[in-house]
Amino acid sequence: MDEHTAVGVTDAVKVYGRGESAVRALDGVSLGFAARRLTAVMGPSGSGKSTLMHCLAGLDTLDAGRVRIGRTELTGLSDAALTRLRRDRAGFVFQSFNLLPTLTAEENILLGLRLAGHRPDRAWFTTVVDALGLRPRLRHRPGELSGGQQQRVACARALMGRPAVVFADEPTGSLDSRSGAEVLGFLRASVRDLGQTVVMVTHDPVAASYADHGVLLADGRVAAHLAHPTTDTVLAALTDLGA
Repeated sequence: MDEHTAVGVTDAVKVYGRGESAVRALDGVSLGFAARRLTAVMGPSGSGKSTLMHCLAGLDTLDAGRVRIGRTELTGLSDAALTRLRRDRAGFVFQSFNLLPTLTAEENILLGLRLAGHRPDRAWFTTVVDALGLRPRLRHRPGELSGGQQQRVACARALMGRPAVVFADEPTGSLDSRSGAEVLGFLRASVRDLGQTVVMVTHDPVAASYADHGVLLADGRVAAHLAHPTTDTVLAALTDLGA
């Protein structure tokens, strides 16, 4: 990978099951995800998009092929090394928020750093919190926040360690359209204003339209690339795939 590629995968193969029941979730995928860009990964159900993200992020391992984050190759890393890499180099935003209900918003945002024994950068904390409009909500617990506010807390937590890449897995899947637009707007702004790299798995053509680049998977293979995707071009591409 060159210096402009934040994360990449080469000849990726992932198989679930054995014998006649085996499913090739990834079948020779090679992709590079540009630094300081938002890339949307799309495809029909069962296309391999979630498997790809899990392997890129070190949450799952390939059966063949290579994955790199920056210059670090994940293939062959020990479980402890993978844990450190996920902690120090990756941020995560999931559909289900994954906030601890007994902690305040501020405590949830800082939890990852504190578990790692790192002192938070208060200036960066202020930058992220203000960008997300969370300052009035920092003392609230998740149960006192709307779904959109909870997801913004999750976005802030993902950014606090200044990760090389943020992996967002269906980040608007549990949100209404207005809250989803707020979260997508922030992910877009984190790329534009904060220089973040974001890889987002989504089934939603509207969400994909916030991306700089779109990748479509089908049957575990790369089926198409979309530069500057729009809702209409994504819908047309998915229709061509029979999705």
